[in-house]
Amino acid sequence: MTSRERILAAIEHRQPDRVPVDLGATPSSGISATAYGNLKRHLGITRGHTRLYDVVQQLAQPEEVILDRFGIDVLDVGRTFNTQDSDWVDVKLADGQAAQYPVWFHPEKQADGSYIARHKDGTDIAHMPAGGTFYDQSYFPYVDGYPADFSGLDKEMGRILWAALVHSPWDHAGDPGFWTTLRERALAMRASSDRALMIVCGCNLFEWGTFLRRMDNFLMDIYAEPEQVEALLEALMERHLATLEKVCATVGDVCDILRFGDDLGMDSGPFMSPDIYRRLFKPRHAKLCETVHKKSKMKTFLHSCGSLHELMPDLIEAGYDVINPVQTTCRDMEPEKLKRDFGKDICFWGGGCDTRTVLNRATPAEIKEHVKRRLEILSPGGGFVFNTVHNILPEVPPQNIVAMYEAVAEFG
Repeated sequence: MTSRERILAAIEHRQPDRVPVDLGATPSSGISATAYGNLKRHLGITRGHTRLYDVVQQLAQPEEVILDRFGIDVLDVGRTFNTQDSDWVDVKLADGQAAQYPVWFHPEKQADGSYIARHKDGTDIAHMPAGGTFYDQSYFPYVDGYPADFSGLDKEMGRILWAALVHSPWDHAGDPGFWTTLRERALAMRASSDRALMIVCGCNLFEWGTFLRRMDNFLMDIYAEPEQVEALLEALMERHLATLEKVCATVGDVCDILRFGDDLGMDSGPFMSPDIYRRLFKPRHAKLCETVHKKSKMKTFLHSCGSLHELMPDLIEAGYDVINPVQTTCRDMEPEKLKRDFGKDICFWGGGCDTRTVLNRATPAEIKEHVKRRLEILSPGGGFVFNTVHNILPEVPPQNIVAMYEAVAEFG
């Protein structure tokens, strides 16, 4: 099989010739720039650059030498942007490693060693502490209450760090001819690689509520002010569907997978009852999936952290083909249980290695044993793409990363 065929077989619950693998096709299946630099040094790779395509999470864009080394089967089409040396500027990471930021990102270093990122209008939107490895949101436009109408929603969404400091290709969405350029570059990538192609599209609903209102307020709102929540969700859907229409028309016949995001779970269970999810979010998630399935050939991929077992039947009914990151350390998220209950209905993209306690702390031998056990559980019959539980974090020793991918290759 080609890499593209392997990925599609897994999503369609057909047994691929080997377990397909992702690293860096989404900002929830990638690697910290710190860990990436350490990995390259461990492998003796001295050429190239550690380029942070996602500056909020400080994630590196894996280079071809790494993708080839570990048999990666899928690419983010966003990597076809910011390809020139002039698109990047040299920086130092918290541990002193050399790296590069997109040329448009200019955080302000403070006297205490922390950083502030500002919107172009000067608004303080994100902070990273001294020695930190990701940015936290600092601006919540609706923290004191909902506006009388949502005529200013676009402006306020643009001030949220996830939009103002967005990864490629969306950091170029305002460029003249963006949609034409996106199609041309996606077509060129498809012609030059047999890997599957992913486009990251967000279209978050619950999360946008937390970005705008702040998590504590929005969690109360969904119970105490459902009418306000529904009005916001309708305003968001208007914008998301307009974006999806353009994405489907532009690359719906070129990309294989479209990645949505909406974190719905905590360690202990969903953020809301299934009834609340069904009333407020499920019909809208279903509409997003329906749009993609009707207007493109792309599979729908949902990134949603936490314990989702209670919501999985609803997510499947809503039309998601893929779930990520498969956070197996959460309640009712044991891989055996997930595969038994939902393995025929949705593809698990993740869950291949626990990043909370194993990848960062275990020995290479222990990691190999852990990974092979996960593969034995999750890979039979397709429905599985190997990826860690969310991103590989800064403190992970490079020899552990190598052991993890060696285990996948040895398993076959």
